[in-house]
Amino acid sequence: MDRSHWELLKCLPKFFPGVVPGCPDAPSLFCCAIQWCGCFECCIKCLGGVPYASLVATILCFSGVALFCGCGHVALTGTVSILEQHFSTTASDHALLSEVIQLMQYVIYGIASFFFLYGIILLAEGFYTTSAVKELHGEFKTTACGRCISGMFVFLTYVLGVAWLGVFGFSAVPVFMFYNIWSTCEVIKSFQTNVTVPGDQICVDIRQYGIIPWNAVPGKACGPILENICNTNEFYMSYHLFIVACAGAGATVIALLIYMMATTYNYAVLKFKSREDCCTKF
Repeated sequence: MDRSHWELLKCLPKFFPGVVPGCPDAPSLFCCAIQWCGCFECCIKCLGGVPYASLVATILCFSGVALFCGCGHVALTGTVSILEQHFSTTASDHALLSEVIQLMQYVIYGIASFFFLYGIILLAEGFYTTSAVKELHGEFKTTACGRCISGMFVFLTYVLGVAWLGVFGFSAVPVFMFYNIWSTCEVIKSFQTNVTVPGDQICVDIRQYGIIPWNAVPGKACGPILENICNTNEFYMSYHLFIVACAGAGATVIALLIYMMATTYNYAVLKFKSREDCCTKF
């Protein structure tokens, strides 16, 4: 027995069918069915006002930003540790890089806080515009201020979407660097069985990426030393955390694209329906 039948049976009198007050000309079962259907229609109406696109975008945005900020923060700390131990033993050589990474970690805190608030605001704006567009609370009503706020969110979301495309591209740079180091280590392992090509001649020079100066000592790692670096937990964790952070940035870009489509559509409909000569069948 499903829920609808159970709700109807609860409305029946305990011993015999009577008449419900306020509905004197109909049996109890019929009156209860009408009441239950009215509640069901109310629930359907409320569910129709949920901005599902904005809801999906909010969940995706929160997940992407959390992955990017959390994994990126830990991966940057591991990167500094690897540089200090293996590629730049002099503190003055990587002092500028350490300051930049520390600044980036503070920026990550700000990004996480901002997008937490911005996602909630966009979701609330989605509820407002969806209710207005579908006329869930009576006749269509909107103000110039409301349309202006919706337009501002459209513009701001577009700007953030373009900015996060840059963040996504930038987050792929450390993944590329760590992948080059990892692939070089794999080449060294494959050459261990080849006597004619010694592994000591295969090196990775971090200075060519521009993250440490050319006078940094030692600046590069070769052969078994490089292989030992690849076998450390710091390298393994930082590499995979950078991959997850890059994936999180990509998820955030997708979420912002969904936001852009949803906010642009809602703003266009609000703008159209606010005209006095708008067609009723849009």
